[in-house]
Amino acid sequence: MKKYLVFLWFIYPFISNAQHTFSIVAVDSVTGEIGSAGATCGDSIIWPGTPGAKIISDLIPGKGAIHTQAFHNLTNQANAHAKMLAGYAPQAIIKWLEENDADFDSSIRQYGIVDYNNGHPRSAAFTGSQCNDFKNHITGANYSIQGNILLGQKILDSMESRFNNTKGTLADKLMAALQGAKVVGADTRCKPNGTSSLSAFLRVAKPNDSINNMYIDLNIAGTTTGTDPIDKLQTKYNNWKATVGIIENHYHTLEVSLIPNPTDGIITIYVNNNKPTKVEVVGLLGQIFLTQYITSPSFDIDLYKLNSGLYFINFYKGDIKIGTEKIVKK
Repeated sequence: MKKYLVFLWFIYPFISNAQHTFSIVAVDSVTGEIGSAGATCGDSIIWPGTPGAKIISDLIPGKGAIHTQAFHNLTNQANAHAKMLAGYAPQAIIKWLEENDADFDSSIRQYGIVDYNNGHPRSAAFTGSQCNDFKNHITGANYSIQGNILLGQKILDSMESRFNNTKGTLADKLMAALQGAKVVGADTRCKPNGTSSLSAFLRVAKPNDSINNMYIDLNIAGTTTGTDPIDKLQTKYNNWKATVGIIENHYHTLEVSLIPNPTDGIITIYVNNNKPTKVEVVGLLGQIFLTQYITSPSFDIDLYKLNSGLYFINFYKGDIKIGTEKIVKK
């Protein structure tokens, strides 16, 4: 027992400050979904039984996502979480973390943060000068991609390309981003293993989820030599879609035209495929202002009584939501 405790004491600093490699945080401004995905060649192998790369993921449903990686520090992660709950923007959170690092050294940290911001996502990232090469980050309007100990910039570029060019749900796009990094030695420590990494995760929260019960929470804590965790995660995700995620197979397949948009009141909707049976007009906070059942591929909706602002039109086939479109009332 004494030997075990001494061993635990010896390796604890390496567990709590282990490097984490490539990851992405992103928001779907239409559905309000917030996602987080990543992989690493560390953690679960250093200390069997840990969650692996997933330890960096902090999703706050309805708010945003935070990745605190490189020399991961739980105190910094908790502080970032508190700042997001307090309403800080991603860039402001990063600035605060730089100035208030738990160990007084932000040069070894890497952060990626995105928030929902009432349908107007914001993103920010930070890569400390002393993170292990290759290191960098990329941000877009609704995502942040970051990595360290990488094979090169091509890993981040491939993740961004896959994310932006994959059609489907936010989860589909996040999974595609990880596939973009599935290169032997993407995390250079894993080159001798013949894999990109050793553990990987995919998480997506809907606006009304709780932190302890999210829509998608898939994790591969560790793999054996020659087995890539991104492949195992893909299989897990495919199985999830075939069961729990059946609705997602219908979502984002709708093709519609909304004329005019913005509108003073009356808007005409033309449905080109996947004929819906019902539409709802919903506000930014999810309140339903109008429900209308439909039987033809073109129909009018009267928005005269609504205040000026941004609204969402949800399309349903039976009880299954098959798409969402934005509409602006002038």
